[in-house]
Amino acid sequence: MSKNVIHTDDAPAAIGPYSQAIETNGLVFLSGQIPLDPATMELVEGDFETRARQVFANLRAVTEAAGSDLNHIVKLTIYLTNLDNFAAVNAVMAEYFDAPFPARAALGVASLPKGADIEAEAVLAL
Repeated sequence: MSKNVIHTDDAPAAIGPYSQAIETNGLVFLSGQIPLDPATMELVEGDFETRARQVFANLRAVTEAAGSDLNHIVKLTIYLTNLDNFAAVNAVMAEYFDAPFPARAALGVASLPKGADIEAEAVLAL
């Protein structure tokens, strides 16, 4: 099995012992992205929608580094610290993806790294 690291400076650097993404056998496994500004490595300021847009922008940067785009994501998992943001994340997601949309799970969690209120990870098919 080959394991190729995908990395871009256009998305936040890993804040632990992991890669932004790993490609193997035509699939790219994207690590979770929180709403970090890649330039400052700080959470973006603003409302929930602003933070959700940053998460999808970070995912987009990694998919582009893999030579693809968001519409080739086949599975998306979204973690929310407040499930009241479910409708808002759906609206923001519709700005970034075209139909047919990826398979998806949205989970309520107690907390996320750096105090974020949203995180998303994905599987991309090349």
